[in-house]
Amino acid sequence: MAAPMELSCWSGGWGLPSVHPESLIVMAYARFAGAPVKVNATDNPWKAPTGKLPALISEDTVITQPTGILSFLRKKKYNADYELSAKQGADTLAYIALLEEKLHPALLHTFWVDAENYCNVTRSWFASKIPFPLNLYLPGKMSRAALNRILLTKGASPFYSLIEVEAQIYRDAKECLNLLSHRLGNSQFFFENKPTSLDAFVFGFLAPLYKASLPSAQLQQHIKQLPNLCDFCDNILSAYFTSDASNGRQPSQQSSTRTSEADCFEAERQKQRKQFLVTLITLTACAAYLFTSGFLSVELQDDHIPEKGIAGQEESISGHK
Repeated sequence: MAAPMELSCWSGGWGLPSVHPESLIVMAYARFAGAPVKVNATDNPWKAPTGKLPALISEDTVITQPTGILSFLRKKKYNADYELSAKQGADTLAYIALLEEKLHPALLHTFWVDAENYCNVTRSWFASKIPFPLNLYLPGKMSRAALNRILLTKGASPFYSLIEVEAQIYRDAKECLNLLSHRLGNSQFFFENKPTSLDAFVFGFLAPLYKASLPSAQLQQHIKQLPNLCDFCDNILSAYFTSDASNGRQPSQQSSTRTSEADCFEAERQKQRKQFLVTLITLTACAAYLFTSGFLSVELQDDHIPEKGIAGQEESISGHK
């Protein structure tokens, strides 16, 4: 009997089984390959064995990162690429590398660096799911990590300013989307009628861009101009994630769910104010307990006045006279 496998990942939203691209990749591949993986939506990386999501746990083995998890599933005989030829296998590796190089930076920028999207969509969603007080820290850390990764991979010469980097990564992403659309054509999947690891990667990267209600949506608008990529995402959701997608709420109209930037900041301020008061009350109670239990004490020292005091000073003054 095969050992049970459990996948810890980010939960669903926007009509998707998970809003996290890497989690979506693994979830899709597991469905494609028929792997008996139990999905555990934790929304707390600190609960994962390695502090990272997604994480696949099988007995005493913990694997992170999509490529590592997919490789592990293949070793367990759950291989969605089993019927691919050598050329198709090489094409799969080439397109996945293209996705990582050309599309992933724009995906990170869209959700984690673009100020309007980060405030209205990304930060509000993750802060509402991550438990307190980690939600005060982790979204900002993830945003900084995304920016650092973009600058590390795309900020070299001749691009020195962030504006130049942004322009280039969006050009690269649109070019990548055009190539994917041309490669897919009228087919249901990238290799005939059976999904593979390439379909899992493309779905994981495209679905959040396609489904999220983004105020700043230049890349989303480009995807929607490529109807075969939109149909590709919808077909995978309907065929493999019907129940999961229904759990992730998808608004009927984009405009009804968009929150203005002012509302976002005001809601965030109210939330932070409440969290600050809770923290202050907790710290005050802890300090009171430490004082009453004797763990802490405060020693007050009055300024020592010499014994002769004021009378002595008066005598010395009269003596001078």
